[in-house]
Amino acid sequence: MKPKVTIQGVAGCYHDAAARAFFAPQDIDTVPCETFPAMFEALDSDASLLGILAIENTIAGALLQNHELLRKSNMSIVGEHKMRISHVLAAVPGQKIDELTEVNSHPMALMQCEQFLRKHPNMRIVEKLDTAGSAHDIAAGNLTGHAAVCGEYAANLYGLEILEKGIETNKRNFTRFLILSDPLLVPELRPREEELDKASIVFTLPHTQGALSKVLTILTFYDMNLSKIQSMPIIGREWEYRFYVDLTFSSFVRYRQALDAIRPLLNDFKVLGEYKECKNEI
Repeated sequence: MKPKVTIQGVAGCYHDAAARAFFAPQDIDTVPCETFPAMFEALDSDASLLGILAIENTIAGALLQNHELLRKSNMSIVGEHKMRISHVLAAVPGQKIDELTEVNSHPMALMQCEQFLRKHPNMRIVEKLDTAGSAHDIAAGNLTGHAAVCGEYAANLYGLEILEKGIETNKRNFTRFLILSDPLLVPELRPREEELDKASIVFTLPHTQGALSKVLTILTFYDMNLSKIQSMPIIGREWEYRFYVDLTFSSFVRYRQALDAIRPLLNDFKVLGEYKECKNEI
């Protein structure tokens, strides 16, 4: 059976493209969800579903809402995928850029293409809920004079003509996606133990002097590399924080020893997933 993967957005969105790239050459079926909370509800209701979740972007930073949704869920991380986000300008075939009067897309995509759009003041900027959704609506309605800022995959999927590629201002725009599964499916989905080299954990600390420093010192002793540390305030507990940490390592045994060493110092400790690091950014 083909894997069924929940995505936030409609067919052709960046989550869709990232999921297909991660599972390639295996084909997948996608389950579109309007929002990230709706995606987690779908995952919670069907243990056979997998999920793909954007967790951070090199320009926008960490997606804090998604960190919290993952922590509160029962899902485990079994993989990651890093993808360059490159936008195109697409419209109904047969049109030229100077004939367009309106451009539609998600606010973040429009912001990332600000310099290009500023050169074309004839196009009125209209914010929509989704990049691929904008492409879908223009194609479905055969809306001449309208263009979508979307991914090349979405433009091709909906039969739009690409008028300009690579219109994003910053060409080093990457998003990191996490692949999620029900814990019962983890053994068959993630690599063998000796191939694992990355983990995501979350914890809180007692409100005492040097608490975080002690944890970081121990992790350093065990040769753990902190590829990311993200703090978030704990609502209702002034000046206390929850820490999301990504660790990379060369020895799974040393990693487990490191966790055993820091566990007595932590509160609300949870391993979000152990997986293989994605090192190819294309």
